[in-house]
Amino acid sequence: MSAEVGPEAGQDTRHRLRHQLPLLLWLVLVWNLLWGTWSWANLIGGVVVALGVTLLLPLPPVVGGSRLRPVALMRFVGHFVVDLISSGALVAWQTVRPAGIDRSAIITVELRTDSDLLLTILSESLTLVPGSMVIDLDRERRMLALHILHVRDESDVERQRESVLAEEERVVRAFGSPEEIAALDIPPGTTISGEGRRTP
Repeated sequence: MSAEVGPEAGQDTRHRLRHQLPLLLWLVLVWNLLWGTWSWANLIGGVVVALGVTLLLPLPPVVGGSRLRPVALMRFVGHFVVDLISSGALVAWQTVRPAGIDRSAIITVELRTDSDLLLTILSESLTLVPGSMVIDLDRERRMLALHILHVRDESDVERQRESVLAEEERVVRAFGSPEEIAALDIPPGTTISGEGRRTP
């Protein structure tokens, strides 16, 4: 006896694809960045790989990150491209200059989001930029550990922490839900009680 596929099944597939659109776009972007060149073949290949990953190897539903805001997305992509170029040039110069790379550091940053999807996008965007790499991510404590290739002093370390928080804000505003965007105004380390009051 064959099973009948009703309109609900098609609607469920379309609903799942619509909510995974940010992940699909991000997988296509990462695919092209890994190839190192932009071409129609790489773009089409990235789409095929992204669809294959999401359809043939489905993951559990991810809470949050289901919205896509074009203006905020362009701002996020623009900053990412600028960071990619400037950091690549800086790392290249530090590698060939006589003084070399003086000191590196491992910093921890307390984030404001705990969405699996948003944390993944943030981690990938930070790791793809030359000179920095995410080495640990504690979702429950919202703590991210990042290796920085070159730092000069304590003020430089704080500047790196601020840049991570700024990248987190761009990611949340591009892909996050209204609740996640509102949480950006809550200082790190603050929890919301059952009555809706903010407590340190």
